[in-house]
Amino acid sequence: MAAPNPSSKVSKAGWYTLFLVSTMQAMSLLDRQILSILATNIRDDLGIGDAELGLLYGTVFALFYALFSLPLGRLADGWIRTKLLAICITIWSLSTGMAAFAGGFAMLALSRLGVGIGEAAAQPGGNSLIFDTFPKNRRGIAMAAMAIAVAIGLGASMILGGVAAEWWDTRYASVPAPLDLAGWQFAFLVAAAPGLILAFLLYKLKEPVRGAMEGIPTKPDPHPFRASGAVLTSVTPGLNWWMLWRRDAGAKQWLANISALAFILILCISIISWAQGFSPRPGLELGVGTLDPHLLQWFVVGFGLFVIFNLFQSFKLSDRPTYAVVLSPSLLLLMIVGGLQSAINYGVMGFTPSFIIRTYELSPAEAGLQFGLLAAALGILGPVIAGPLTDWVNTRMPGVGRVLLALLALGVSPIFGIWTFSADDAGSFYLRFTLYSLILTMWMPPVYAMMYDLVLPRMRGITSSLYIVIMTLLGLGIGPYAVGMISDANGGDLAGAIIAINLVSPVIVVLLVIVAIRVRRDEATLVDRARAAGEDI
Repeated sequence: MAAPNPSSKVSKAGWYTLFLVSTMQAMSLLDRQILSILATNIRDDLGIGDAELGLLYGTVFALFYALFSLPLGRLADGWIRTKLLAICITIWSLSTGMAAFAGGFAMLALSRLGVGIGEAAAQPGGNSLIFDTFPKNRRGIAMAAMAIAVAIGLGASMILGGVAAEWWDTRYASVPAPLDLAGWQFAFLVAAAPGLILAFLLYKLKEPVRGAMEGIPTKPDPHPFRASGAVLTSVTPGLNWWMLWRRDAGAKQWLANISALAFILILCISIISWAQGFSPRPGLELGVGTLDPHLLQWFVVGFGLFVIFNLFQSFKLSDRPTYAVVLSPSLLLLMIVGGLQSAINYGVMGFTPSFIIRTYELSPAEAGLQFGLLAAALGILGPVIAGPLTDWVNTRMPGVGRVLLALLALGVSPIFGIWTFSADDAGSFYLRFTLYSLILTMWMPPVYAMMYDLVLPRMRGITSSLYIVIMTLLGLGIGPYAVGMISDANGGDLAGAIIAINLVSPVIVVLLVIVAIRVRRDEATLVDRARAAGEDI
């Protein structure tokens, strides 16, 4: 293996790439999160409950986001990432605009489906580009920039959504609106427009050399689309059996696959039965019939679980080096930590605007402007501190220092979360949320930097996609739905529901302690494990 590039200097092209990728991340969060500030208006117009909003915000989006992140992540590992991202941004921007013409749950669900497919390439392709333009000792700062972009997108979604919707409704309060659009529908159109400009800029961006920063030469993939299609076929339930047959899988592989499917079905059916008793919900009107929302929720979760199992089985049969590298305990535990914390984050942020509106009797525009500005400012300040701090602790305590930083942030944040959502007035809430957010935003840079340091450059896209599936399942797929279901079961008590989601925090702490014990060992054996499995490096 060639010696890694020792330079710590980031080129102008690297900074420009980071700017575009970070802007893409912000746009991704804007188009994904705008539903949260518009939820109250949508709820009133369409007559749906918090659980159904949780399905739209999380579950429906999560299914296609998770599924397509895998083949698109593989495509990011072999094709031109700049062009891939440009195409996908165009898809999700047009899908966001589609929501402007929704008259019921079905059209909103189709819009969220398209946003999920388009955004599936953002993280794999974007992270891969950054890691090929930033040296290892500057990646904490790069990951901090990505976390800042998340905060900006989150804040902008609330400000833009709340202000645009109220402006439109006020302007056309006494006269017919163009195309008979409501304010929340107009807000979706506004959110969709900037993505098309960003898509053009990324399309014109020069593709960096893959693996150059590590000094690990990466051969061009002669058939990236074929490989991407094989990943999609390998993980999609039903189609995966054809791939097992084509790859001459043995009896053990077939037995393991069928047994995993049976276990997942039994688990999901049991949870559906419990959920229907805990929080009964009317059927969702889909135009051609109705569907129980709990059935839809746990079908998506079960689908995702089977996709993850199929992916690992596919690695074992067709890409042994990736299987050997990705199966490291530290990497898998970090992915689970990110997924569980995302369940808290998405559950909290998905319903906080509605909580503020209902509890403190603010208008959507007031809540969006106040909370959006606060969330954006705090989301920027936290990573600005955490990014350099991540690089500093990794220099002083290689490997374990970053784990300890994440452990500190995620260990104490639930206490501040419970305190925050017990506030009696909006002023007290904002003050408490300031402390809560500053602590909570510090976990992403260290966790993300560790994950991508635990794999080879050619595996970063598919690793990012695997993380997306796990994070989506646990975070988007369960967090908002759980908060919405608990709220509906308790008469709309959003504060209690948001506080309840923090009960998974002790599990996060235990997992991070295990990572702290073994992360240096797993990083040190990375290349040896890949070589032993047949990697040519």
